[in-house]
Order: sequence, then C-alpha cells, then structure tokens
Amino acid sequence: MTTENIAERSEPTVEQLEQEGDVAADFIEGLLDIADIDGDLNLDVRQGRAYVSVESEDESLSVLSEPDTVQALQEITRLAVQSTTGSFSRLILDIGGSRDARRRQLEKLVDAAVVKLDEGASQASLPSMSSYERKLVHDIVADRELVSESYGEGADRHTVIRRR
Repeated sequence: MTTENIAERSEPTVEQLEQEGDVAADFIEGLLDIADIDGDLNLDVRQGRAYVSVESEDESLSVLSEPDTVQALQEITRLAVQSTTGSFSRLILDIGGSRDARRRQLEKLVDAAVVKLDEGASQASLPSMSSYERKLVHDIVADRELVSESYGEGADRHTVIRRR
C-alpha cells in the first residue's frame, strides 16, 4: 500500500465498526456452533475498532483462549469481515478474557523493564509482539510516564522503553 493509499483511507465510522462487529459475531457464532462450544457474544466499539468478546459461564472456551489461538481466530475473523464488507478490518477478538489476561502479562513485562531502568540501564527491550500488543505496551508505558518506541520489521518488531 502506498503512502497515498494510506492517506486516502479514512477512519471508519461508528456505524461501519458496528457492522464489522455484527459480521464478526455471525462468523464467530458459526464457528462456535461447528465446534459445539457455548459462548455469549458482546459487541462494542473501542478506540476506533470493533471489539468482539466471547464469554462463557463454564470452561468450554478454555480450548480457544490461548493467545496464539485467539490471534489466529482474530485474523480469520478479520478476513471474513473484510470479505463481507470489502473494507480492511482492525477488529479485536477477545475470548474468555484472554485480552485482559494478556494486558496483565504485558504490564509485568513493562514492570520488569522499569526495574532494569531503575538499575541504571539506559533502555530496556521487550520481546517481539503483535501490533495490538505493542499498542498496549505503548499505552502502559505512557501511563508510567516513560517513553517507548517500536523497532524492527514484521515478526521481529519489538518495543524499547526509556526514561524521558
């Protein structure tokens, strides 16, 4: 995608994001039916993205809530949304609270990096992670009044944390 194409792409409206959520929910519901897994779907719009969460009162979602599985299902769901709407999707899929659990893990990673900074390191690097996880890290770091930047390409893209 060229710079001109990126500039031409406008932010989706709330209505478009709600439509993404509806399409994604239908797709996920179909997958859950095929797998014979019970789950309640909730749709929301957060920070310019459709957000679909799947919850269950029992442990039936545990088979799907591993981070790599959630990431794979999110990508498949994004493709299904894109196929239906004709527009690129940045939707977020959360299964069984996996995103909240991952945020807590990322907070611990940032805390460990802060300890390194407190011990005199000029910067601390975190492991490679997805763009969504890096965004969470940047938010966590900003809340702690530190500075973060992403470096690298593709699967090697990672975040470096420094003091201001």
